[in-house]
Amino acid sequence: MNQLFNLALIYAIFAVIATLCNILAQEVSIHLFSTNFSLFISVLSGTLVGLVVKYILDKRYIFKYKTKNSQHNRRTFVLYALMGVFTTVIFWGFEFGFHFIFESKEMRYIGGIIGLMIGYISKYYLDKKYVFTVH
Repeated sequence: MNQLFNLALIYAIFAVIATLCNILAQEVSIHLFSTNFSLFISVLSGTLVGLVVKYILDKRYIFKYKTKNSQHNRRTFVLYALMGVFTTVIFWGFEFGFHFIFESKEMRYIGGIIGLMIGYISKYYLDKKYVFTVH
């Protein structure tokens, strides 16, 4: 039981780290790009940064998964990213939903954080079952 709690705690800490990286990347992106699509570009860039950070942390510390070579690592990352498509829909749904309902940057980020929390919990189970398995 204690080991399961520790794993959940570490996973939650990594989710917070990836979330902070996501939000920071969005904030940087929104300042760099001033176009009609700047909101979408910022959410996309945050998603990509968060994805890479979370993949590295999950692979190494949560699942203790070792890839055989760079090609295996790329395939694992692609599968990891594909599992993230479903959870990204949840995340983006909350973030864009909060943006359009409340019309404020702060509420958009709160929606994003809620969506990321729900998505990360779902993603753990998808990754455990489909990504970080013995090949």
